Amino acid sequence: MMVEPKNKKSRVAIALVLVMGLVLGVAILRTPKAQSSSTEHGHQEGAETAHEDLPRKGLHGGKLFSKDGFDLELSIFETNVEPEFRVYLYRNGKPLPPSQANVSVTLDRLGRKPELFSFTPEQDYLRGSATVEEPHSFKATVKAQVGEQSYAFSYEQTEARIPISDAQLKSNGIEIAVAGPARIRSLVQLMGEVALNQDTAVFVTPRLAGMVQAVHANAGDVVRKGQVLAVISSQALADQRAQCISARKRLGQAQSIYEREKKLWQDRISAEQDYLAAQQDFQEADIAAASATQKLNSLGLGCMQTSTQDLTRYEIRSPIDGVVTNKKLSVGEALKEDAAVFQVANLSTVWVDLSVPVKDLNGLKVGDLAQVKAVGLDAQASAKLTYIGALLGERNRSAMARLVLPNPKGQWRPGLPVTVELTSDEQEVPVAVAQEAVQSLRDWSVVFGRYEQQFEARPLELGRSDGRFVEVIKGLQAGERYATKNSFLLKADIGKAGASHDH
Repeated sequence: MMVEPKNKKSRVAIALVLVMGLVLGVAILRTPKAQSSSTEHGHQEGAETAHEDLPRKGLHGGKLFSKDGFDLELSIFETNVEPEFRVYLYRNGKPLPPSQANVSVTLDRLGRKPELFSFTPEQDYLRGSATVEEPHSFKATVKAQVGEQSYAFSYEQTEARIPISDAQLKSNGIEIAVAGPARIRSLVQLMGEVALNQDTAVFVTPRLAGMVQAVHANAGDVVRKGQVLAVISSQALADQRAQCISARKRLGQAQSIYEREKKLWQDRISAEQDYLAAQQDFQEADIAAASATQKLNSLGLGCMQTSTQDLTRYEIRSPIDGVVTNKKLSVGEALKEDAAVFQVANLSTVWVDLSVPVKDLNGLKVGDLAQVKAVGLDAQASAKLTYIGALLGERNRSAMARLVLPNPKGQWRPGLPVTVELTSDEQEVPVAVAQEAVQSLRDWSVVFGRYEQQFEARPLELGRSDGRFVEVIKGLQAGERYATKNSFLLKADIGKAGASHDH
């Protein structure tokens, strides 16, 4: 049972409440329902301004534009593909086949020519003709032709952009440069190790078996060419010296007999047969004496005149000026003739051995310059690449390479680890930026382009670098201005501004 209002004022208030509720209900029914579920991503990044009606979110997560019962949803799809525009069409809330409309999108970016995207039907949507490059910061104009009816919509969104005045630039010490051509040396950084120059290092062998009597040099000693390193007693040397002395004496006797027989034959006193026999003996004795002398000369020795000297004494001498890097003998030790008892190296030059990965081989050639820095020491020097191996290692798939490094002060010691920066020939590149200008933002390498009073991140595809400049393959054009010194401040300000990448 309903209770009647007690007075006229109560009845009027109830009527007003009912009318207001009716109006609100009609307004709610006329408002399109928000669509939240999606399998594809729309794109809303940073601040967004619509130039006509503010776009709502559509069924596929894109921006939904409506006019006179016609709805157009524009999304940027990038799941497992490069970012691309997709357009979905509706009439009175029902999907329209994509083939019934002709759609185009024009993007206006800072410092760029307008980009025009055409669309082709694919499944239940229209697909854009090109990749939507990062950053997704632009003013978009959307045009659609459905039958005889034309529609136009627009919106603007910003990403990785920040306004900075000239006064703020100056106060923060941010400097501006212009992208353009540059000469860049390709730079390869490798680890290496100093080694003996095997072309100037020799192993010293006695060349005669014997017993060590004295040692006059130790590892680390600086020696001169011809300096005595050790003395050995060799019976083999004594035998050779005795043979040489005997051969020389026989030669003397044979020469005297030959000269006497020659004179007697010339004086018609003796027969020619005696003269010829004496000549043959003299020639044989001469050959034997020459052979015995040559054997001693090959050892750096001469034939002794008498047997009263120590025929067994043999002095091992240094063949070059250098440093004794290894010694393997001691007094009283019995040596074989081929034992390597000393190593003497001339350390005025040394090798630097490198292992070069396959990816860096094509950029290197013999004669390239290198900067060598000692690990743990304040030492640096220039060198040239003198050798690149033709074979790759089975384990590391790298090639052996070698530098010859001048070492006049002896500071580059074999075994010392070093870092090497190899630079190949200079090459002209059409667009390059200063290395210090490159920053990391999200998963991009960027520089911050300057456009009037705005800075905006420009993702780059980078190429060769020499530590000063880096080649820009894609992302920045010659003539564009960008921040160099203190550009990290712009990255920090963009991070504080919270520029999003919302899909």
